[in-house]
Amino acid sequence: MKVLVTGGCGFIGSNFIHLLLAETDYKIFNLDCLTYAAHPGNLAGLENNPRYAFLKADICNTELVHEYLQQQQIDAIVHFAAESHVDRSIENASDFVRTNVLGTQSLIDAARKTKLKRFVHVSTDEVYGSLQHNDAAFSETTPLHPNSPYSASKAASDMLVLAAHHTSDFPALITRCSNNYGPRQFPEKLIPLVLHRALERQSIPVYGNGTNIRDWIYVEDHCKGILDVLNSGKLGEVYNFGGAAEHNNLDVVKTLLKLTNRSEDLITFVTDRPGHDFRYAINFSKATLELGWKPATHFESGLQKTVDWYFEHQEWVKHATGEHYQHYYQQHYGK
Repeated sequence: MKVLVTGGCGFIGSNFIHLLLAETDYKIFNLDCLTYAAHPGNLAGLENNPRYAFLKADICNTELVHEYLQQQQIDAIVHFAAESHVDRSIENASDFVRTNVLGTQSLIDAARKTKLKRFVHVSTDEVYGSLQHNDAAFSETTPLHPNSPYSASKAASDMLVLAAHHTSDFPALITRCSNNYGPRQFPEKLIPLVLHRALERQSIPVYGNGTNIRDWIYVEDHCKGILDVLNSGKLGEVYNFGGAAEHNNLDVVKTLLKLTNRSEDLITFVTDRPGHDFRYAINFSKATLELGWKPATHFESGLQKTVDWYFEHQEWVKHATGEHYQHYYQQHYGK
């Protein structure tokens, strides 16, 4: 099978490509426009792999994408490409609408003119909105109630994908997942941000009082779920993936400081994010029942593997946290 992966130089996309190369015989085509969060080093060493090809391109270029799909005779698309940082979406929602909404529709338009067999759209649990302490976890039938420009743009893209399936039998599937962590994650998200700041013995910002709760899933577990959906998911269906690991942000930060042998004195509480969702939790029983999937990585062991990776890849961290990153960070959190 020939699989096009969009956003394959990003965090989850690059981990998915490594998984495909390790566990399948598929040929992989990576289409990425290399925005700030993409890192070509995530796929270093694959340049001469006969099962891997890279094209730098924008998913909004419908004609180019269509020609590439036809030329390479692509069988399936796994669509990761997206703007994904909530803070950035609050500052400038337009980029999120362009990439997440218009870009997804562009891909659909390009793919509908081909003999595509599967289109896996990778979404987020944030489209469901926010939970309180005693609320039931999100299921695939939970009504969508996005609360940030980012989650609103992802919800819109989900609806476009489902509409294409309903109106024209477009071979679509959707996955929604809780917070990912693991190797190759750009250091604007909580866990890699804390690791980067801790390793440098710099202050670590925590929003509000740190009590917001997230469900955490190790990125390899998520990627295996996506592969299960690609191989055997039912067209037109949504599949949730979670880590069964709910923790509040402050506890996560303290655990990481312990693993890196750093003092909790580095923690600095900062003004809370506007409209900050309180809690996310995922019911993934459908994925277990239909696909035989469940998370394999315990949160603490996954964190340790993540810490080890960042310790062992300081050049990657140095490149990812260059001048552009430092400028953005200082704008928001100071030194």
